[in-house]
Amino acid sequence: MEITTIIIVVLVLLALWVVGSFNRLVVLKNRVKEAWADIDVQLKRRYNLIPNLVETVKGYASHEKGVFESVTKARAAALSAEGTGDPKKVAAAENQLTGTLKTLFAVSESYPDLKASNNFVELQRELRDTEDKIQASRRFYNRNVRDFNTKTEMFPMSIIASMFKFEKREFFEIEDTKEKENVEVKF
Repeated sequence: MEITTIIIVVLVLLALWVVGSFNRLVVLKNRVKEAWADIDVQLKRRYNLIPNLVETVKGYASHEKGVFESVTKARAAALSAEGTGDPKKVAAAENQLTGTLKTLFAVSESYPDLKASNNFVELQRELRDTEDKIQASRRFYNRNVRDFNTKTEMFPMSIIASMFKFEKREFFEIEDTKEKENVEVKF
C-alpha cells in the first residue's frame, strides 16, 4: 500500500509539473504574439504617415520623382513583408524603407520653405515618435522571444516544449549595421 501511494504521489506531482510547464510556455508564447502585435501596430502607423510625408515633400520638390517612387515602392514592400509575419522578411523590408526615408529627408534639406512648413514639421515629429515606438516594440518583442526561447531550450522544460511542439521564435533584428542608425530628422 505504501509503494502504491508513493507512485501515485509521484505521478500526480509529475502531472502537475507537466501542466505547470505547459502553461508557462503558453504564457510566454502569447507574450511573444502580443509583442509582435505591438510591432505590427507601430509599423502600420508608420506606413500611414509615409504617404502624407511624401505628398508634403512632393509639393515642394516635384522634380525629385525618383525619390518618391523609391519611398512608395519600399513602403509597399514593407507592407507586403509585414503580411507574412516573418520577422526576417519584415526586418529586411524595414531596412530598405528606412534607407529610402533617409533619402527623402536628405531631399527635404534642399528646400528651406518645406522645412519651415508646419505640416512637414508635424509629420517629421510624428514619424520620429513612431520610430521610437517601433524601437521600443522591437526591444519588447525580442525580450519576450529571448525568454520564450530560453525556456524551450532549458532542461527539463525542453522536454515539454518538444512534446507539445513549441518552436523557437526568430528575433526581429536589423542585419545591416548602417540601418541600425535612426532616421535622421533635421530642421
